[in-house]
Amino acid sequence: MATARDQERAVELIGQAMQHQMEQEFDEAIRLYKESIALYPTADAHTYLGWAYSFKGRLNEAIAQCEIAIEIDPEFGNPYNDIGVYLMQQQKLDDAIPWLERAKNAKRYEPRHFPYINLGRVYLTKGMIQQAIKEFSGALEIHSSDTELSSAHLLDKFNSVR
Repeated sequence: MATARDQERAVELIGQAMQHQMEQEFDEAIRLYKESIALYPTADAHTYLGWAYSFKGRLNEAIAQCEIAIEIDPEFGNPYNDIGVYLMQQQKLDDAIPWLERAKNAKRYEPRHFPYINLGRVYLTKGMIQQAIKEFSGALEIHSSDTELSSAHLLDKFNSVR
């Protein structure tokens, strides 16, 4: 049984791992995420471990970590979105859609506009322009200051698809 101190230390380790990850020190980040999980497994640590794996091209392991995160906390949206992104990277666009939809509806999720953007990209790639516009518009409603969603940027994307 984990103590309160174990939980605190596990959270500290996640913070340290994220710092290493941001510095592209993925092996050290992975080690620290695993140490955190050994002390006190959380959906966050498993999701971020998956994220670190993805940077190393280990997408199947990344997906597996996100699935564990969902078992721990089904209300945490990040692992749903991340699985969708990993499937997109594997060119499994149709498989990505339900994961991204689940991310949109998760109770605990920030940044909430990401699954909308990712769904917009899926639909844009599939040539489903109206559906893409709907998703990008949803992202704009949530996060109106996102420069990637500016009308000029979207027009460039649409023109490149045509």
